[in-house]
Amino acid sequence: MSVELKTEDLSAFAKDGYFVARGFLSEPVRAKLKASILGDLEPLVGPAELEADVGYPGAPGDRSAEGGATPRRLLHAYARTDDLRALALHEEVAQILAQLMGSDQVLLSQCHHNCVMTKYPGFSSATLWHQDIRYWSFDRPELISVWYAVGDELADNGALSVIPGTHVENFGRGRLDRNLFLRPELAENQGLIEQAKVVELAAGDALFFHCRLFHAAGRNLTDQVKISPVFTYHAQNNQPIPETSSDRLPSIMLSNAT
Repeated sequence: MSVELKTEDLSAFAKDGYFVARGFLSEPVRAKLKASILGDLEPLVGPAELEADVGYPGAPGDRSAEGGATPRRLLHAYARTDDLRALALHEEVAQILAQLMGSDQVLLSQCHHNCVMTKYPGFSSATLWHQDIRYWSFDRPELISVWYAVGDELADNGALSVIPGTHVENFGRGRLDRNLFLRPELAENQGLIEQAKVVELAAGDALFFHCRLFHAAGRNLTDQVKISPVFTYHAQNNQPIPETSSDRLPSIMLSNAT
């Protein structure tokens, strides 16, 4: 089935840097995804990044601390299971991305995101305001990520927040800290952060967002783990820079993008 975005969706993405495809994943698909992901979390099947490895606010101090084995994300999602691989190459995603990118040749990056983000009760961390492109190297900073809600994503379990329109703004280096997070103590950044919106997702929704969009996420304050597969895509005419971290693994062409 061919998917054609509404004019308002295209306009919203161009203006705000994101849009949500509501009810994108059916309940049976979500159930299969949840089962396969939990199978890799309990017990943990690597490769994985632990909360303690990153050290964001709220994370355990190190791997030996209480909660030190809490996973933050499962890496190399595309290579893990048939269900995740099918999600990464989803035909309707390819069609939506083709319209957002203005290209019928869309590729999955295996180097960036390509993971399942997790937020566990008690030991999840908060992610500060950042742009994903900060550590990526492509011809142009024009990639799009797709974030899937396997379950409901709300403010109290760590849903993403975004600052609409920041994907088209230029930020001087002085507005960012040494890790390229937005500096919240600066007055010019405070006004920007006040414009942030929590993007709450119902189970099955898919969030499409630009790699230059500033976003953040709080901790999971509930008693249930939150799991979110995330994949990143680029157009054929926007290639990774050779011999950089963006070029470690080959990108994969999606079919049926038109």
